[in-house]
Amino acid sequence: MSADAPLLAATDLTKSYAGVQALKRASFDLRAGEVHALVGENGAGKSTLIKILTGAVRPDGGEIRVAGLPVAEHSPRAAKARGIAAIYQQPALFPELTVAENLALGVEPRRGRWGRIDWPARRARAAALLARVGARVSPDADAGSLSMPEQQLVEIARALGADARVLVLDEPTASLGEEDAQNLLRVVRELRARGVGMIYISHRLDELPAIADRVTVLRDGRTIDTRPMSEVSRPQLIQLMVGRELAAVFPKRPVPIGEPVLEVRGLGCAAAGVRDVTLTVRAGEIVGLAGLVGAGRTELARTIFGITPADAGEIRIRGRRVAITNPADAIAHGIAYVPEDRRRHGVVPELPISANVTLASLDRITRRGALDFGRERAVAADSVRRLGVKTPSIRTPASALSGGNQQKVALGRWLMTQPAVLILDEPTQGIDVGAKSEIHALMTDLAEQGAAVLMISSELPEVIGMSDRVAVMCAGTVVDVCDRADATPQRILQGALGHAVEAAA
Repeated sequence: MSADAPLLAATDLTKSYAGVQALKRASFDLRAGEVHALVGENGAGKSTLIKILTGAVRPDGGEIRVAGLPVAEHSPRAAKARGIAAIYQQPALFPELTVAENLALGVEPRRGRWGRIDWPARRARAAALLARVGARVSPDADAGSLSMPEQQLVEIARALGADARVLVLDEPTASLGEEDAQNLLRVVRELRARGVGMIYISHRLDELPAIADRVTVLRDGRTIDTRPMSEVSRPQLIQLMVGRELAAVFPKRPVPIGEPVLEVRGLGCAAAGVRDVTLTVRAGEIVGLAGLVGAGRTELARTIFGITPADAGEIRIRGRRVAITNPADAIAHGIAYVPEDRRRHGVVPELPISANVTLASLDRITRRGALDFGRERAVAADSVRRLGVKTPSIRTPASALSGGNQQKVALGRWLMTQPAVLILDEPTQGIDVGAKSEIHALMTDLAEQGAAVLMISSELPEVIGMSDRVAVMCAGTVVDVCDRADATPQRILQGALGHAVEAAA
């Protein structure tokens, strides 16, 4: 292979599922020592392309070459043998095994007549791999005890231990705070310097100029363009992705603000680390909840919703104090909660869309104790239509949907309950700019209908762009609340870091 030849090249790939064409003569190439960004709306074909490159799916047509040689066998084992590995947004470590055991799976040679394990060698090898990626993790630690950033570094170390030359990074920073994200990007740069080729998939378009050498845009299963990253601006990239001018990613419209709907006063939950939180959300208002990872934002949401019930303070709905000891109480009082991890808690992947949409409002589709499946189908079809869920059928399993469409299904479930208070935890995490705009428009529609919306987000542009007021959390409590006009990145970060800020009026 010449120095300029691609490390990996895919040409004219096609793939169909049940008559729906996921890829239409898509092409992509990767050079050694390059970070090549792959972007596109959810449903553009990115996942299908990656599944083909990693051997999980066989293409219907087209050609793949690795180091100039055509690929004949399509299987995960064959892809691994060719040096191709993928690190997904949700790490796939075995939580009950130690880090060293996870790193040894599938690659560690055995010795001795009875195939006994060389434990000192296993630990030494693990320590060396962890050092390569800058992971400050003990080889003897249980993988399930690691933080998300630590798990991702262990996954990268495992890929390097398998001699990966092509590394697919799928939304690697989506669930990370700023500090952890910067550390991961540092590791990516070091791997690039060592000649590893990396396919970098991210919806965080602002981070691409700092890490990517080239960018390829997919749209509707086709390769739209490949350009040097330095020659394309964010607005141009968005236009290539969606095929049209995106007037506003944050379509916030002025909405009349009404009376308080949700009030928490001195709220605390020792088990969740929530302490002395006072906050109000009014009808028609979107309050953004900002803060660093570990500040207690999700914990506060779970306390309000009764997952970890409060042991101090009070919750009021429309001025009346209510007791919320479990999620059923919260739902009965008109509170809905769309959690951060939509795959684990937002949707039930194995169930069809129709069942997912109606799970929280079974009383509406039940007659004399039995499910009315005709009513379920009608209600689900109406929700899919109103929310713009892209699916061939309401009987499609939720697992088959893109991230943005899964989020719409999760949102649709709670809209069925006609909530007075809607808590959204990272509502656009890991979804494309087009889907983000649609979710943001839905949030504004709900506010116009009088809902009180509490939105948790780690993206400052989203917090500032969508909020009427911003509440900043640090160390389990709200340290600052400011109006939209006063919500600058500097002020929010100052509060998130625990520095004193001016009190809100």
